[in-house]
Amino acid sequence: MPLSDMQCRTAKPKIKPYKLSDSEGLYLEVLPSGGRYWKLKYRIHGKEKRIAIGVYPKISLLQARAEKSRIKDELKSGLDPILLKREKKQTAAFANAQTFEAVAKEWHSKGVESWDPRYAKTLMHRLEKYTFDDLGSYPIRTLKPIIILACLQKIEKTAPEMARRIKQIVSHICKYAIATGRLESDLTIGLETALKKYKKGHFASIDIDELPDLLKTLHNHKARLYHQTYLAIRLLFLTFVRTSELIEAKWSEIDFEKALWTIPAERMKMRSPHLVPLSRQSLEILIELKTMNGKRDYIFPSLPRPRKPMSKGTILVALKRMGYSRRMTGHGFRSLALSILKEKLGFTHEIADRQLAHVPKSSTDRAYDRAKFLSQRIIMMQHYADYLDTVYLEVLSK
Repeated sequence: MPLSDMQCRTAKPKIKPYKLSDSEGLYLEVLPSGGRYWKLKYRIHGKEKRIAIGVYPKISLLQARAEKSRIKDELKSGLDPILLKREKKQTAAFANAQTFEAVAKEWHSKGVESWDPRYAKTLMHRLEKYTFDDLGSYPIRTLKPIIILACLQKIEKTAPEMARRIKQIVSHICKYAIATGRLESDLTIGLETALKKYKKGHFASIDIDELPDLLKTLHNHKARLYHQTYLAIRLLFLTFVRTSELIEAKWSEIDFEKALWTIPAERMKMRSPHLVPLSRQSLEILIELKTMNGKRDYIFPSLPRPRKPMSKGTILVALKRMGYSRRMTGHGFRSLALSILKEKLGFTHEIADRQLAHVPKSSTDRAYDRAKFLSQRIIMMQHYADYLDTVYLEVLSK
């Protein structure tokens, strides 16, 4: 005879566990502790088994019967409900373990061997700094676009361009999760419309007519700046390489006899070796630096950590102290040099551009070695250094 809810509610514990049968193998097991558990006895492939359905009264009599019917349907299909339950539990546990942070690190590990080491390090740094705190603990299958947007808008408050870069990285991770069966769609699609409109600007740089004032200011601050920093700015003026290429320069890259600085491919933005002809003025600065730092690997070693190069922000801080905050940057010396070479000294854009180590737009030009126009560049670099000297002497004579 089927059970009633009254029987279930009034069932008293005994010394030993006992059963109250309902129908078709469903029964309520009453334990000596007072606990009451729904279980279902069934047979599959000639073997008797039992599966737990839940605790009474959290699972009512009607709910237990409904679950029994569902399990019976599975049995009719030849499926073992215990194995199905175990599979669902394991699948849920696996899905919950697939957090954004776990998937992001897996994605990173797949690409790290093919990426440039610095790029791989930068990617992981950005993930750790900008995403793991806000997104990392979410199982990726439960992550929602609105949660990602909140993370991006938080970044956007201080770094608009970085917010867009992080969106792109998260998009790559979503696509990896789709490819590995852990996500249905890219959660970042359309989020850019909810970010502020942002136009990337150029690095701050003075105009050619402001050159005399900058040279005068640098001269006046010579005694106030740490001498190595002063020489670094002067060498950056003369070589107009990227700031990172300058501060990470090593003595092993300098050929004093040939007056040539060879920057290895791994330190160049475009991953190709770059030759920098050294003017007489540049060599004089390097000789002075040799007396100061010749025993170090780096031409511009860090003061607190001499085995490391000086900080990337050193030159920017010095320019700020000189009153050029937001008016001039280390990268700005490149723009200034290009203007002088073309407008004042009459060198072609092609030759000047090669010295800046820009990638040629033409596929034909890209096929040539970076040393193309080297003889012209040697002449150009000396003319450029002489021009700076001329302007500098005119400033001091006034």
